[in-house]
Amino acid sequence: MIKQKLFIINFNVLYEVLDEIKENLPFNIIKHENEDNFVKDVNFDKKNSLVIIKYGNQLSVDKNIEDKNILDINDYPILLKKLIELINIHLIKLQYDYQSKVIIKDYQLNLNSKTFSKNNLILKLTEKEIEIILYLFKNKQKHSVLDLQKNIWGYAEDMETHTVETHIYRLRKKLSNKFNEDSFILSHPDGYLME
Repeated sequence: MIKQKLFIINFNVLYEVLDEIKENLPFNIIKHENEDNFVKDVNFDKKNSLVIIKYGNQLSVDKNIEDKNILDINDYPILLKKLIELINIHLIKLQYDYQSKVIIKDYQLNLNSKTFSKNNLILKLTEKEIEIILYLFKNKQKHSVLDLQKNIWGYAEDMETHTVETHIYRLRKKLSNKFNEDSFILSHPDGYLME
C-alpha cells in the first residue's frame, strides 16, 4: 500500500517536530519551502496527499491543490497528539473519497461499497472481481492466464488454470447481464485485455 504524504509548506517548526518522530507516523512528511509565496511544482497526488500551509506568509495555492487537500491549523497552540489525529482523519477521508469514485471507461467503481455502476445501474462485485478489473485496467496489455494467476491469485504451481478463466467468464457474464456489455474484457488466444 502506498503511504500517504503530508506536505508541510513554509512551516519549519512543524516539520522539525514531525521529522523527529517520523518513524512512528503512518504517513510520509515532505518539507517544501517557497520564497515567492506561491505553491507550485509540488509532486502532488490528490488522493494521497495533504498540505499544511502556514498562512501567516499569505501563500497562494496552486490550482492543482484542492481545498479538501489542505488542512488549516491556525488555531494555536495545539497538542501534537491532537494534530496527528487531525492529519490521520483528514487522510482517511481523502482515501475514502478517492475509493468511492474510481472511473474505469464509462463506469464508476466504488471500492468502499464494492459496486460497479453506469447510468443508474449498479452491480455488486466480489473482491476478486474488483482485483481483476483494476489489474487489467492499470496494465493495458494482454495478460496470460499465468500472469493473472501470479499477480491476482498469488501464483501457485498446482493451481488449475480454469480458476482464472472461470472467474473472468463469470465477471464478463455479470457485466453482460447488467449493462449489456460484451467487450469490457476481451479474450485473446494469449490472454485477456481491457482496452
